[in-house]
Amino acid sequence: MKLIASLRRTAEKRAAYARTLRELRSMPLETAMDLDMDIENASSIARKAVYGA
Repeated sequence: MKLIASLRRTAEKRAAYARTLRELRSMPLETAMDLDMDIENASSIARKAVYGA
């Protein structure tokens, strides 16, 4: 059962990463600039948000 739970958590995190990355990439440039965020670093930001530092 631990294997299934681990696989489920991994799939949930991967889905959360993809969802976060999609949202970051679709963010208007003006909003990204207001947040002092570089859109080119969206994958890194999404990774940190979902998987931690």
